[in-house]
Amino acid sequence: MRVLVLGSGGREHALARALHRDPAVTALHCAPGNPGTAEVAVNHQIDPHDPTAVVELAGRLSADLVVVGPEAVLVAGVGDALREAGIACFGPDRAAARIEGSKAFAKEVMKAAGVPTAAAFVCESAPETQAALDEYGPPYVVKDDGLAAGKGVVVTDDRDAALAHAVACERVVIEEYLDGPEVSLFALCDGVNAVPLMPAQDFKRAYDGDAGPNTGGMGAYTPLPWAPPDLVEEVMRTVVQPTVDELRRRDLPYVGVLYAGLALTAKGVRVIEFNARFGDPETQVVLDRLATPLAGLLHACAIGGLDPAFRPVWHEGAAVTVVIAAEGYPENPVKGDEITGLDEAAQVPGAYVLQAGTRLEGDRLLTNGGRVLNVVGTGPDQATARATAYEAAAKIKIRGAHHRSDIAR
Repeated sequence: MRVLVLGSGGREHALARALHRDPAVTALHCAPGNPGTAEVAVNHQIDPHDPTAVVELAGRLSADLVVVGPEAVLVAGVGDALREAGIACFGPDRAAARIEGSKAFAKEVMKAAGVPTAAAFVCESAPETQAALDEYGPPYVVKDDGLAAGKGVVVTDDRDAALAHAVACERVVIEEYLDGPEVSLFALCDGVNAVPLMPAQDFKRAYDGDAGPNTGGMGAYTPLPWAPPDLVEEVMRTVVQPTVDELRRRDLPYVGVLYAGLALTAKGVRVIEFNARFGDPETQVVLDRLATPLAGLLHACAIGGLDPAFRPVWHEGAAVTVVIAAEGYPENPVKGDEITGLDEAAQVPGAYVLQAGTRLEGDRLLTNGGRVLNVVGTGPDQATARATAYEAAAKIKIRGAHHRSDIAR
């Protein structure tokens, strides 16, 4: 199978790594990829948001499957263009991707499907926003209605800060606060059926101790030994399948990964949000534990015929990923600092490094984004995997920058 992965971050490096290890994959390409994906695939410097360029490249490569990583690529309609050209694509069409592209649309779908979620108001003016904030009270939850790369949500006890965030957005969804631990569950969908992957937990705050500004994600781990044993099947029954069924009823068949961000509240499971792509950095740990070859699963989604009774096989043990971010992330990340120590980090038993915001200048690896590297540690349990990830992360040096990271305790 000839596979093309679209995107350039740590999630795409994790996807490329998993596909590279699949014996069914005979040729692997990334567009545009990063220096890390270049070690396992052929990179192509095109804009993945350009449907015409992507279709041309996929055709030239005779790709049997195109795997879309970032949400903005989906919202740009790349999935639509690939399917119109007769090329199998793992990733929903633009209309179905609105499940992430519009929080208001997601709420509408959940209400119609009977999916448990937080009560919410959609607000487009300051008076509407003020009334909604007063209705729910603190902690205030304000979500930008559009795409925001995982950073469009503010949860705060400060009403002025909540109002300021709302005013800065054209349209917001203001919700009641959901208590309880958060869980990410990915489901692979073919438009009709869905198969779950292993749940994970990620951490959004920039600094240790769950402090600092919200980010796209600073670390993750799986499995979740504390989660209820029937959690996955409950979520598939009450959240994922009803959502897939509702989208199909609207003639918006959902093909790709449906990412359910969940809160395990005192009143039961509630959906915080849906995303239309693999989560970052949860993908890095979930795919590390996946023993079932990935390409066949994604291809079955793209062409239809996914067996709803199938359950993937998982490696024993645990995986933890630590994000190393650039100085100033998330507001003003520094670019151009030199990265060293990756070879030393990779020599730590049970650890490896995935690249995200990096670029090459000659033979020097430089920072080129906010989240620069993902250090993955594995082991028989979470504590061992976490210690391994931090041991490997300590080997990495970024000249001229001080870095903070945060993962599960």
